[in-house]
Parts: sequence; structure tokens; C-alpha cells
Amino acid sequence: MNKTDIHRIWIDDKAIWIETTDGRLGCEYLASYSRLNNACHEDLEDFTLSYYGIHWPKLDEDLSFDGFFAKSGMRV
Repeated sequence: MNKTDIHRIWIDDKAIWIETTDGRLGCEYLASYSRLNNACHEDLEDFTLSYYGIHWPKLDEDLSFDGFFAKSGMRV
């Protein structure tokens, strides 16, 4: 999966969500990543997109788009 497959990204109080261009939803829970979990909302919203994922420069954290769908567990 790459950036061209992503329709939108949003962050709520518990998770980072992505929606693909074909309508699939995936999430990664903030609690799974200490840097993201302990960050303020302003820092969470300060991300950049690479071809394959999301990068938070201030937090030095990266998540791949594929990772949102690779693990078993709750996926909508």
C-alpha cells in the first residue's frame, strides 16, 4: 500500500485512522506507541506523509500504511 491508496487520515482521542480509496478503514491505537500516546494533540496533528507511511518529525515516530491492516485485531 502506498500514499496513492490513501483517501484520508484522521486522529481521535484513542487512535489514528486511515481510509483507503477503496473504502477500507484501519486504525492504530495510540496506546500501542508511547511517543504517540504521550503526545499532545497539536503534535499528533503535525505529521507528514511519505510514499509508504506517516511520519511525526517532532515525535520521531513512523507508521507504515501497510501496518494499519497487517495485524489481527479490531479493524473496521
